Amino acid sequence: MAGGEGDQETNLEFTPTWVIALVCTVIVAISLLVERILHYAGKYLLKKNQKPLYEALQKIKEELMLLGFISLLLTVFQERILKICIPKHLTNHWLPCKKDDGATVHFQTNFFSLVPGGRRLLAGSANSGYCEAKDKAPLLSLTALHHLHTFIFVLAVSHVTFSALTILFGSIKIRQWKSWEDSIQKEEYNPEEVLRSKVTNVQDHDFVKGRFLGLGKRSRLLSWLHSFVKQFFGSVTKLDYTTLRLGFIMTHCKGNPKFNFHKYMIRVLEADFKKVVGISWYLWLFVVLFLLLNIHGWHAYFWIAFIPFLLLLAVGTKLEHVITQLAGEVAAKHIAVEGDLVVKPSDDHFWFHRPRLVLFLIHIILFQNSFEIAFFFWIWAQYHFNSCIMGQVGYIIPRLVIGVFVQFLCSYSTLPLYAIVTQMGSSFKKEIFNDHLQDGLLVWAKKARRRATNGSSSQVVHKESPSPMAVQLSQVETQESAMEEGHAGEIRPATNQLNSKVN
Repeated sequence: MAGGEGDQETNLEFTPTWVIALVCTVIVAISLLVERILHYAGKYLLKKNQKPLYEALQKIKEELMLLGFISLLLTVFQERILKICIPKHLTNHWLPCKKDDGATVHFQTNFFSLVPGGRRLLAGSANSGYCEAKDKAPLLSLTALHHLHTFIFVLAVSHVTFSALTILFGSIKIRQWKSWEDSIQKEEYNPEEVLRSKVTNVQDHDFVKGRFLGLGKRSRLLSWLHSFVKQFFGSVTKLDYTTLRLGFIMTHCKGNPKFNFHKYMIRVLEADFKKVVGISWYLWLFVVLFLLLNIHGWHAYFWIAFIPFLLLLAVGTKLEHVITQLAGEVAAKHIAVEGDLVVKPSDDHFWFHRPRLVLFLIHIILFQNSFEIAFFFWIWAQYHFNSCIMGQVGYIIPRLVIGVFVQFLCSYSTLPLYAIVTQMGSSFKKEIFNDHLQDGLLVWAKKARRRATNGSSSQVVHKESPSPMAVQLSQVETQESAMEEGHAGEIRPATNQLNSKVN
């Protein structure tokens, strides 16, 4: 309301009870419906033994709780925020929209106060004259506060939605590799006998020729260029999958040549989903930084679109180059080998020797891209397409094209690459075991450590001492904070006897 009778707003004392009851019923019904949907979705995932996806759902609930708390703070403190006054000259700087010289704009402290066509969004409130009486301007208008509230909600929902779509489409691509795994599992052969009788010429092997020879030997630049182009088509071939799978098995579970590598990849990807779907503190810091730099004439909304785009290209190129390095390493050390060609997984091929850093970058890419798209649709719905905040058409179209391209490439190329290439590190993850086996080993290790701490006899400790793998699993559990940062949950290889029991 902007004045006159509109200033006499009706409070609950003079609001019909049927209106209050009706509004509360609708709000509570919608809230309970959403809560029940999430509850039954969680029960369904547990019933299907999808524990990683269930944990991801819990992460989504945490984000919704955080969103609700932010909403509560904005609602409870809105009256106090409206009474925070600042000098009027401060409202004339760092504006996303340029003011008309002849226009009189009241209390416009940020871009949420403007709409297309010169219409003022500031509709007034019970405290609209509080700062005017002091010849000052409010820090934030009531309308701007509501729009900011809406923006945070749209951002959170968009991030969860686009992350889920990326994981969904990426999983579909990875599940197409199941036919490769099935064909390998159906082969009847004795690996030990093959290792003794077969000789492979490394230089003539298709994996080495396709990934290393002709490029890696002549120029590092050509090798990186080949990796850059490779991510756009045929990023992972059946030969790549077969070779990397064999390298993983021969390094981490040599005693189990029939290990289901594809199932393990899916379990790891599902476990990583709960890290991707969350909005961490550094991502909120990025939002604040963008809101600060979204100044008229800077076109920050345009340049920001290149951040996830360039990061995605860098990540995809690096993952492809890791496969090239694995091929080059074998070609540099051997002319011929007994048995099949076996690559040697190592953390040394990854940035800072940390394969999990790739997940951190994918998290940033997905958030920034979803932020860019959410910001566009929020401006479109809130202020319409011709708003000065939206920017010129020449800047809008490239933003949308880049956003769609990043979403597509990340889903169908980069994420599948991440799923298989990050298994080429020096260690593997606890998802290699079934959930019940993980739990059993962790309980076993805890009991043994407790008995050792309490000074049990050496005979009892020896009898109950866990295997090295159980101790390592227990150590993983004590590093939950590190897991949230995306670089724990990795387990060093242990005894072949225990590996042979998996799958």
